[in-house]
Parts: sequence; structure tokens; C-alpha cells
Amino acid sequence: MTTTLPLSDDALAASLRDLRSAAPASIGYGALVEAGLADRYATIPTELGAVFVAWNGRGVSWVTKAGERDDFELRFRVAVGREIQPAEALPNDLGQAITRRLAGDRRVRIPLDLRGRTPFEVAVWTKALEIPRGEVRPYGWIAAEIGKPKAVRAVGTALAHNPVPLVVPCHRVVRSDGMIGQYSMGGPDAKRRILAAEGLDTRWLEAEAARGNRYTGSDTTHIVCHTTCRDARRVTDRHRVHFPSLAAAASAGYRPCKHCRPVSLAGVA
Repeated sequence: MTTTLPLSDDALAASLRDLRSAAPASIGYGALVEAGLADRYATIPTELGAVFVAWNGRGVSWVTKAGERDDFELRFRVAVGREIQPAEALPNDLGQAITRRLAGDRRVRIPLDLRGRTPFEVAVWTKALEIPRGEVRPYGWIAAEIGKPKAVRAVGTALAHNPVPLVVPCHRVVRSDGMIGQYSMGGPDAKRRILAAEGLDTRWLEAEAARGNRYTGSDTTHIVCHTTCRDARRVTDRHRVHFPSLAAAASAGYRPCKHCRPVSLAGVA
């Protein structure tokens, strides 16, 4: 007698996708959505304009700029492998949670459906959630924080493939040289726009990067931060000290901020 172990949820979903016959008519579309075997989507307003948000019973599965519905649905089906249909609006609780997240509330819980993504990608996106509104961190910071300090380029690739931008704020991660970098929701200009809406002066940020001011310290506390850290931005001009590297700050007797946790980017591409 052969014993078959129960399938995991992901394995079950994959098996159902492989079935050649359609789901029985007796199974309503809402039940499929609740089970995570199909999705719905609706439009919400953002600082970047209208976006489509797709979701199912497992969580938010896709976020992209709103466009032609037929084109979006086709791209979703090809990329995700599930059926998707439009809805009048997001469920009230989910819509409110996303609104709070976009307003900077990092504590609000938004379930995400990231099936099919690698553990590395999920670790990168999860770490990006920790970056406060109006602040940025370099790719190398995320690489170091997730225990993969040499995987800077892979971090950039993972962020470029983030399926739920804005909900997971990949716009708050910048190039290791301090410049803005690319953004999947409309390129650098869109990235500057959303950061500016969060209260960050991106012209100042890029000017500081061009001058080689990568870290900011206070000569009263001898603590050094990323330039956009909330602690760094409270330092008055009289006591502000700039450093091109963490090594330079350390040699001057400065210790890393416990809030933004700067890391050395020496040798990082």
C-alpha cells in the first residue's frame, strides 16, 4: 500500500493550475479568490497616480500603474498563472491598511501573497519595509542587514522585481553611491516624486551624494548616521559633520547610529 503525504498549500495550488479542465461551475469565483486560487483587482489613488492593486485570500499579490485593463489582466495571468477579475473597490480593511502604509505607518499589517518568490527576494522586500517614510538606505545596507553583504547587485535585482511596490517601499532604496537609481513604477523621476511626497528633498540628497557626503555625524554625540536618518536631520548646522565613508567616521571617533545602522560600503559596486 502506498501512502501519499498531504500536499502543501503551494503544491496544491500548482497542481490545480496544471489541471486542464476548468473549475466546476458550482465553485463561485469568490471562493477561488478566498482560497488563493484566483485574484481580484481594483484601482486606488497614489502620489504616482492611479494604480491597480491585486489581491486574494492570502494577501496583496500585485501592484502596478493603472492602464488598460485587458493588458493588465493578460500580463497578470502570464506572470502569476492565476485568473483575475476586476472589482469595484478593495475590501474596506485592506484599502484602509494600504492607505495607512502609504502614509508612513510601518506597523500596519498588510498580508502579502509572495508565492513563487525566492527566500532571498522575500528577505530583501521584508527588510525594505523597515525603512522609515522620508528616509533612504543604499542597496548595500539591505545586503548587510539580511546577512548577504556581497549580494548588493542581487539586492538591486530583487528590488527591481518587487511585485508590490509602494506597499513594499523599494523606492526608499538608492544606489550605493547615494544617487537615486532606477524604479519599476516609472523610473528615477517617479522615484523622486514619491520620495518628495514623503518629505525628502531629493535634490539635496543627490547633491550631497555628488559632494561625497555619504554619512552625517554630530560633534556633540559623536554618532554617525545615514544622511537621511531622522537623527541626522535633527543635527544643527553648527554641530553637523560630513564623512565620505564609515571608516573615516570611525577614525574620527564616531560610532554608528543604532536607529539607521550604517554599514561600510567600501568596495561595494
